[in-house]
Amino acid sequence: MVFENVFSPIKIRGMEMRNRVIFPAMGTKMAGKGKEVTDQIINYHVARSKGGNGLNFTEVCSVYDKAAPKSFLSISDDKYIPGLKKLVDAIHLGGAKAGVQLWLGGSAVLFGDPTSMVVVPSEFKVTDNYIVPGASKEIIDEAVKAFGDAAKRAVEAGFDAIEFHAGHNYTPHSFLSKAFNKRTDEYGGSLENRARFLLECIRSIRANVPEDMPLFMRIDAHDDYVQDGLNIEDVIQFCKWAKEAGVDALDVSRGNFSSAAIKYEVPPVDLPRGFNVENAARIKKETGMLTVAVGRINDPRQADEIIKGGKADMVVIGRAQLADPEFCNKAINGKVKDIVRCVGCNQGCYDGFSSPDVPFITCLRNPALGREAEFTLEKTNNPKKVLVVGGGVAGLQAAMELKDRGHNPILCEASNSLGGQFVLAGAAPRKEEMKEAAISMGEMAERKGVEIRLSTPVTIDIIKDINPDEVIIAAGAEPMKLRVPGADLPHITNSHDILAGTSMVTGQVVVIGGGLVGLEVAEYLSGKVNDITVVEMLNEVAKDLGQLRKICVMESLYRESVKTITEAKCVEIKEKSIVIDRKGNIEEIPCDSVVVAIGARSRDFSELTNYCEEKNIAYHVIGDAVRARRALNSIEEAVNVARQI
Repeated sequence: MVFENVFSPIKIRGMEMRNRVIFPAMGTKMAGKGKEVTDQIINYHVARSKGGNGLNFTEVCSVYDKAAPKSFLSISDDKYIPGLKKLVDAIHLGGAKAGVQLWLGGSAVLFGDPTSMVVVPSEFKVTDNYIVPGASKEIIDEAVKAFGDAAKRAVEAGFDAIEFHAGHNYTPHSFLSKAFNKRTDEYGGSLENRARFLLECIRSIRANVPEDMPLFMRIDAHDDYVQDGLNIEDVIQFCKWAKEAGVDALDVSRGNFSSAAIKYEVPPVDLPRGFNVENAARIKKETGMLTVAVGRINDPRQADEIIKGGKADMVVIGRAQLADPEFCNKAINGKVKDIVRCVGCNQGCYDGFSSPDVPFITCLRNPALGREAEFTLEKTNNPKKVLVVGGGVAGLQAAMELKDRGHNPILCEASNSLGGQFVLAGAAPRKEEMKEAAISMGEMAERKGVEIRLSTPVTIDIIKDINPDEVIIAAGAEPMKLRVPGADLPHITNSHDILAGTSMVTGQVVVIGGGLVGLEVAEYLSGKVNDITVVEMLNEVAKDLGQLRKICVMESLYRESVKTITEAKCVEIKEKSIVIDRKGNIEEIPCDSVVVAIGARSRDFSELTNYCEEKNIAYHVIGDAVRARRALNSIEEAVNVARQI
């Protein structure tokens, strides 16, 4: 067997897992309006269970009815048991074990459901007019009992394991950390007192489950970015107490939503793979407990080395299984090249979860996420020759989907390589995985047998020669030009040429445009030039970045001393300066080079569409060819169009 360490079985009390991979509890927004299990959640979990995963943990499941927010699963009442049992049975059919994460959300419930009770250890100020009081002894007692009652329901529903969530600034973690617990009674002050509530919850859970049922606990290795937060020594001592109280395995995470440390909860591509593994290793060594390594583990080789090296006993592979539910099966069967890799973009998962406009989480690499039931592969009864114009990620995705369905796609790319803007994005700091993913997509398309023609700009003659039944235009976008006096001076270039390495700048550099691309260019140039200033029209930079990536990018810019000027419009470029209008005031910024990064616009392909209309050839426009947007949108459109042909 390939990767025999991570895919070896492990027994914890009476539960034997077929391998050491855990699909973690992640918020999905797939719960029903009544906080119940839905078919959508079941299909979501079944796909990962059938995909070879070892243990599926359901997403955060509310234990305390008064503090059970909308859009989350709940186990706070007996009425939820039938739905949870249906979920468990479905996971079991796929061969995985089923676990439930028992959760009390604390101040987090404010963000999703202001009607829910907020259980916090100490007074919590939301606004000047809204202050949440610290939990009374009565509430604490009710919460402790609620964990025990929830555990009893979990047993009745057939779960194989339970996880007590004691991290991420939720109620238990808030009690444990001095940063959030300011109580002066028996639940505050010393570490022993601050641990009291958590240990009472653990004992309540253990008292209501069979002796052979394993109890996991999710913890933060330490606190980041908060004053008086937990250090790892505190956590190790608490874990020793938790072991005595009945905890079997530690799920070692990191991060809290009260500070910039939230970036560690759903770590973006900016954080290194396995950034938290050494914390798990130390906790394992000093507690003698089974540990689970968490944090950007998205490669089977990496996972296997963690287990082989004794740094952890199990690994969490979360977003990597969102991107490819067959991750484990492919790895076990040695088909590593066929794994669709998570790139840590957070566009569909975290950003989707956080956005009120997105009904449930999605994935840039996997448009089927949350739609597993409808995404069964349907072979066509009418194979067509389809010309795909453009070899970026949208074109590649469309071509592969067409090939899988039995059509005959011919992909033409104007340049001499595949991947388009994704490859270019991979030139930016910390985004190498995006370049790797784009290259992998091209290689996968070739393995599937897609006919690919590089260095082939599509013209009317090309369309005539191929004579397709249908055409998909995924020609992408090109950098927008700045239209101001001096815009054609020789010391001006654009973001694409900088990242592609076809243009160089020196001296003092001004980047015009403070969105994602402009900031990545600034990072790319830092250390290579004397001085960098970013000029942005809006009232802040990075408005088009998701929350977690924005934290990482802004921290990097701060470290590199990149200056930003907001609410400033470039009105003229001179040989040694740019002129800006800043709230009605005209200023000059000295510079030797200028990089324009004000966005991209769709390429002009009207000649192609006019010809298709003239000859009654069906055509479809997808991705940035419609308008420049996130890759998430482009890939989703590619799949949807390919499934319609």
